[in-house]
Amino acid sequence: MSAAYTTRVKAVGGRSGRVESEDGILALDLAMPKELGGKGGATNPEQLFAAGYAACFENAVIHATRKSETKIRDEDIVVVGEVGLSANSSGGFVLSVTLEIEIAGVDQGTANDIVAAAHQICPYSNAVKGNIDVKLKVSTK
Repeated sequence: MSAAYTTRVKAVGGRSGRVESEDGILALDLAMPKELGGKGGATNPEQLFAAGYAACFENAVIHATRKSETKIRDEDIVVVGEVGLSANSSGGFVLSVTLEIEIAGVDQGTANDIVAAAHQICPYSNAVKGNIDVKLKVSTK
């Protein structure tokens, strides 16, 4: 299967380096978070993952309602992505994710159903399924 979209990003210097996309639109310095003993002051891979997952999931919510009577628009939804980094039992590290999804204009049951459908559609959700603990917190406004 061919990809609908492909991007390339180069990382140099690890957690204290820099990332840059081949088109130059993304160009960021990286720093180890102070909480992990670093100097902070720049973004880190966990923030980038949280941002990407939140934005992608928001679009998956909209996509999940395209063929239904209840349509969710960009201005109806806010997704906050939280990524945790923890040590595992084998000396490595694991990620955890919490997505806080707030949808306007629907009742709680409808919001829950929409988010469940979006979780099946979202490429980030599909990529981490069975590998990363993902919690979905759904609310309405």
